[in-house]
Amino acid sequence: MRVTRPLALPLLALSACAAGEKDIPVAVRIANATPAVTVTARGETAPVGTANADAADDPAIWRNAADPAASLIVGTDKKAGLYVYGLDGKVRDFLDAGRVNNVDLKDGVNFGGATGILVAASNRNDVAHAKVALFRLDPASAKLTALGTVDGGKGEAYGICLGRDEAGLSAFVVLKDGTINQLLLDTSAAVPTARIVRTMKLGTQSEGCAVDDRTHILYVAEEDVGLWRFDARVSGSITPTQIAAVDRKNLVDDAEGVAIAPIGEKDGYVLVSSQGDNAYVVYRLTDDSYVGRFRIVDGPVGGAEETDGIELMLGDFGPTYPHGLFVAQDGHNAAAAQNFKLVAWDDIAKALGLPE
Repeated sequence: MRVTRPLALPLLALSACAAGEKDIPVAVRIANATPAVTVTARGETAPVGTANADAADDPAIWRNAADPAASLIVGTDKKAGLYVYGLDGKVRDFLDAGRVNNVDLKDGVNFGGATGILVAASNRNDVAHAKVALFRLDPASAKLTALGTVDGGKGEAYGICLGRDEAGLSAFVVLKDGTINQLLLDTSAAVPTARIVRTMKLGTQSEGCAVDDRTHILYVAEEDVGLWRFDARVSGSITPTQIAAVDRKNLVDDAEGVAIAPIGEKDGYVLVSSQGDNAYVVYRLTDDSYVGRFRIVDGPVGGAEETDGIELMLGDFGPTYPHGLFVAQDGHNAAAAQNFKLVAWDDIAKALGLPE
């Protein structure tokens, strides 16, 4: 959940909080935070269509292995629908899908005998009953086709991420109250179906999530509490393990978007948006240890502040992003509507001193 804050803050300015939340001086949060290295974005998307509002929210990335520079980004305007962007930031498609909050995608999904790209979005059009909106992405035309919606359980749909295990393809629907429903998807027929196979629970409002298909671990951010991991397998335990706490030093509330940088068989990093001080925190996957923090500052394009959703994919994305692409929602985009900033993984790894 984005909490609007002015860019220039007087020393005793208070953050705007929802009813029932504590007012914590923003200047205190930032002053106490661990120093962060800085990077600049190499690109940005066109703004979403909803102006003067908290609208852009979450991105997903599809990498074109045959032509990496022709890869695509899917992003939500949570008040209007889904955008598809090229790596040049230009809009390739927009689909009016209503209030879709978070988005994820998977390639190689079975569609009645043929494989393709499935896009799943958390649908908040009915705040009392969660839905998952499903789409197929055509990589040639960059067009989205709506496939229908499936039941996500009682409550308001917030976060979503996709994962695979021996049971098949699952959508993890994070409800606003911290409930996480695991839906086993079936896309083999013309109309997709799903069933809830497991329910997990965190104590308070949660949203961002990501699944590591190598280790079958689900990572979820509980906004005011911290970053957790669950067993993502249908047969796995539903007991969470905390990786990091919101301490207003390394991780400043709200903890928002979550993304994974998988390296080798089980190594790599998990990243989480430290929204309260405009930073991103990196933890090592193998032992949950803290690695470092970075910010996206003004450069060839503007920086990113108050980030909700993030996504990261390693690999070749062409000459501008040769070893990986990090995409972050920008809660402040100068005088324009919100958009997404594109950062080369090379720049993040170099700034943090990570091995190449």
